[in-house]
Amino acid sequence: MNVLVVGSGGREHAIAWKLAQSPKVEKVFCAPGNGGTQEVAQNVPIPADDFAALVQFVKDEGIDLTVVGPEAPLLDGIVDFFMQRGLTIFGPTAMAAKIEGSKSFAKCLMKRHGVPTAAYESFIDYQSALAYVREQGAPIVIKADGLAAGKGVIVARTLQEAEQALFQIMQVGEFGQAGSRVVVEEYMEGEELTLLSFVDGETVKPMITVQDHKAAYDGDKGPNTGGMGTYAPVPHVSQELVEQIVETIIVPAAKGMVRDGMPFRGILYTGLMLTADGPKVVEFNARFGDPEAQVVLPLLETDLLDILLAAVNGELDSVDVKWKQESAVCVVMASAGYPGDYEKGIAITGLEQAAARTIVFHAGTKRTEEGLVTSGGRVLGVTGIGSSLPAAREAAYSGVEQIRFAGAHYRTDIGEKALRRQV
Repeated sequence: MNVLVVGSGGREHAIAWKLAQSPKVEKVFCAPGNGGTQEVAQNVPIPADDFAALVQFVKDEGIDLTVVGPEAPLLDGIVDFFMQRGLTIFGPTAMAAKIEGSKSFAKCLMKRHGVPTAAYESFIDYQSALAYVREQGAPIVIKADGLAAGKGVIVARTLQEAEQALFQIMQVGEFGQAGSRVVVEEYMEGEELTLLSFVDGETVKPMITVQDHKAAYDGDKGPNTGGMGTYAPVPHVSQELVEQIVETIIVPAAKGMVRDGMPFRGILYTGLMLTADGPKVVEFNARFGDPEAQVVLPLLETDLLDILLAAVNGELDSVDVKWKQESAVCVVMASAGYPGDYEKGIAITGLEQAAARTIVFHAGTKRTEEGLVTSGGRVLGVTGIGSSLPAAREAAYSGVEQIRFAGAHYRTDIGEKALRRQV
């Protein structure tokens, strides 16, 4: 089979890398791809938002399955566009993808179907939102309703921070149209956890648990980013808790979407808070997380192609999804200045040495006549695999130490909190 992966980040590199391992896959294409995807796929210079050109390419090259990585084309209706032309594509429709594209939509869905989440109100009027925040007090959570590249959520510890967040989102327009509506949520105390699932209508196949590190700097300091590192599985989360999350959160959400006439088929990302009252939803996303995919996919034992095709064909319940009994740690190497402004075109060295012990997933890279250079904020995801979390962590950081580019910064504490819990 020939497969097309749509997107250009670390997540798409991980998807292409995994699909290329399938004995049933003859060739993988990536549109537009990056400096690393061309090692496992053929890059195609078509942007992820040029649906007509992608469809033409699929027809010309005899592509059997298209897999969509990022959220923007999903929300813009790429799956609907392909399906209307009789083409096989993995991912949710535009209506189902709204579970990520609109936080107020997702909150209403959860309320309607009894899915536990934080109390909230949504606003399109700045003064009304401000009055509500002042009434509720701090700490409180302010969220831009739409897509904001993982940066539209502000956990305000003080009333001043909350008021400033509202002003920046609704008055200054920091996140553009995504901030025309805000969701104001109660602050939830607890530990965060991510559980991704393959979903086909009412059938849910959970993956292994993951913990992300959103803050830019060690000790969870600094601004939120798209993610500075991940590890999987989370050793202190029991199988019983995973089953509880599936039964009380993910299955009700999936069944609710079917009842609402917008069945979800794709990857459902469930961001959770483990509170004293039990697990509650922080957010839903409509695709693989990035860099969650970079630790989950290397530990997947079942052929990814089989799972995706089963979901597309409504047969996910017939697939036994199995996982390797190992651990994975991904450390993101970012450009100086990220998540703010940063330079591009900086030479990268040491990848061959790093590859001796790790899997290096490219996110913001491109190849030039002079060699590999940076082209994004998050540049590389260096993933170590080991028999235990400490072993995987040691492998990941040994790889990071081999890689050089001017101004590179990364967190040195990915997975550290979990290790402290095990002591």
